[in-house]
Amino acid sequence: MKIKVINKSKHELPTYATGGAAGMDLRANIDAPLVLKSLERTLVATGLFIELPLGFEAQIRPRSGLAFKNGLTVLNSPGTIDADYRGEIKVILVNLSKDDFTINDGERVAQMVIAKHEQAEWEPVQVLEESTRGEGGFGSTGKK
Repeated sequence: MKIKVINKSKHELPTYATGGAAGMDLRANIDAPLVLKSLERTLVATGLFIELPLGFEAQIRPRSGLAFKNGLTVLNSPGTIDADYRGEIKVILVNLSKDDFTINDGERVAQMVIAKHEQAEWEPVQVLEESTRGEGGFGSTGKK
């Protein structure tokens, strides 16, 4: 699949790190280091603009290493870039650790996954088909 992209950043285009990778790392495109204090959130520019085909979205997800080692995550995870959005891709990061975290230019701050999706059409009914699970939710299937 080919996706049109404008790269206004100082960095190379995102790539897949391995042949089996689902996501491409997004890099911060900032003029100066950005200090993210504990429980603070910020919007990090990437300098990337994309044109997705209809029926696809770009999902912005946390990088597992940053999340585990530093408590940094994508606040609206996964963030969604719609096919008709033409603005710059930006990442909402939040620092859930007790320590400050410094984001430097070029740092890999999130990953982007391109995913196919459908648009639903509502079908109003009075009764839903029964299922084994029924109305059980919020832990109703057990602990293990």
